[in-house]
Amino acid sequence: MKVRRKSFAIIGTICLVASLALTTASAEQRTAQPQAAKVALTNVATAQNPTAGTAGPGGTVWIAERAGTIRVLGDQGLGEPVLDISAETTTDGERGLLGIAFDKQFTHFYISFTNLDGTSTVDEFAVSRGKLLPDTRRTVLTQTQPYNNHNGGDIKFGPDGYLYIALGDGGSGGDPHGNGQNLGTLLGKLLRIDPRGGTPYAIPSDNPFVGDPDARSEIWAYGLRNPWRFSFDAGTGDLLIGDVGQSDWEEIDWAPANSKGGENYGWSQMEGTHPFRGGVEPANHVPPVHEYDRTGLGCSVTGGYVYRGKTIPDLKGQYVFSDYCDGTVRSLQLENGKVTGVNDLGVNGGEVISFVQGCKGELYVLALGGSISRIDPA
Repeated sequence: MKVRRKSFAIIGTICLVASLALTTASAEQRTAQPQAAKVALTNVATAQNPTAGTAGPGGTVWIAERAGTIRVLGDQGLGEPVLDISAETTTDGERGLLGIAFDKQFTHFYISFTNLDGTSTVDEFAVSRGKLLPDTRRTVLTQTQPYNNHNGGDIKFGPDGYLYIALGDGGSGGDPHGNGQNLGTLLGKLLRIDPRGGTPYAIPSDNPFVGDPDARSEIWAYGLRNPWRFSFDAGTGDLLIGDVGQSDWEEIDWAPANSKGGENYGWSQMEGTHPFRGGVEPANHVPPVHEYDRTGLGCSVTGGYVYRGKTIPDLKGQYVFSDYCDGTVRSLQLENGKVTGVNDLGVNGGEVISFVQGCKGELYVLALGGSISRIDPA
């Protein structure tokens, strides 16, 4: 997160079926040329510094608040907290409760937060009939953080059923410890683990660095500065990462669904497609599919989702994203990993800190100041 300015069993099945329907979207839906979409933002709730959200059982949407509470979005706004870890986390710097995710069967729930010592922590809860079972809580993974910024913290389950965890380079500025390119640390990486396959987790045998004595086997991709928000396209399985830049360039990275992992996105030798402070471009550098400088466009990219909902046909297949400092909601038209168009959707979400994808594919915009808005047709 960059908060500076440059300056139930049956219920779970209901949402799972909807998710499968999105994943098996027809080829026609995936390849149709997008038209200019006309959208509006509909305020549906107000939260205390919302930071993340996820589709929940029964078509619900769960919202994380930075200080450590989680609430469920309903017709009357947010309900009372279903979880409160505010006594266990800190909001120092860019820290707090930063990510939440359900597994595909809605039988386990995961939270990503920085504890009172500033350590990035991923915990698991069992879920029964849509309710968390507090006594089942266990810690899955921890990573110490040298600074209070660039902690990453987003978590998602991929189409493969594994848990992906985004960690920033550790903070300060300019990656002073060289973590981005160092395969011996989890910092500056996107991780891929099997949280139910071992104690405290298992490493998938096809992770790209399994067997490499000089690399951590949890790593799926590296060369990331602060991958604050990432997502998987519910229609294709492709991966998109919004990686917050250092001084000049914000970037969005992409990997196809059939990727074997191991992508090097370049940090800190590169900032987007540009050498950083005399850095030399790595031979295996995977450049971003989109980058923008900070001339009037913001200072901190907020990655979003490829739209796979039904209410805005002209937006289908486009990647929706924003910037924390600018707030304009934009979209990328993508074709086989290439950007064929960049659209200003004509709405502003304020301090856009995150997007949430409901189980039917509709998108919500979270502003750190408190507003939760749904993207609707204009």
